[in-house]
Amino acid sequence: MNRIVSHISILTLNVNGLNDPLKRHRMAEWIRIHQSSVCCLQETQLTHKDSHKLKVKGWKKIFHANEHQKHAGISIFMSDKKKKDLKVTTGKKDKEGHYVMIKGLVQQENITILNIYAPNSRAPKFTKQLLLDLRNEIDGNTIIVENFNTPLTALDTGHQNRNPTKKK
Repeated sequence: MNRIVSHISILTLNVNGLNDPLKRHRMAEWIRIHQSSVCCLQETQLTHKDSHKLKVKGWKKIFHANEHQKHAGISIFMSDKKKKDLKVTTGKKDKEGHYVMIKGLVQQENITILNIYAPNSRAPKFTKQLLLDLRNEIDGNTIIVENFNTPLTALDTGHQNRNPTKKK
């Protein structure tokens, strides 16, 4: 018996704001060129009333979460061409624009995709708490993509000593 092996490919990108029309056009072109099944965006910085700006030809199914201010914002785009590879059954999001989660099927197997944008000031605590809150909805078939916003060293925080001692 021949079995058709289906797969999904996931792209993830921190767009650092999509309020500029040229930037939205470039992002849309980038998504189309890479022809993935799913594209996860972090930090869209669009308000609820600006969500209509998230349009990409060939990507009609969009799950988006955002605040009322131009801050945070997160999206999961589903390719029209690859919708047979991943059949979405449910979606969930928060009101602050920090996560979107979709559940679906790939070859009759359950899959969950969780896209997270953690706040800069408390990324590790936020991520830990979110995963605890969602623990009953995620499992071994969960794919998590995230903009961790986690500094690796004190130099990465921008709070290092800016007035080094003078050499004599």
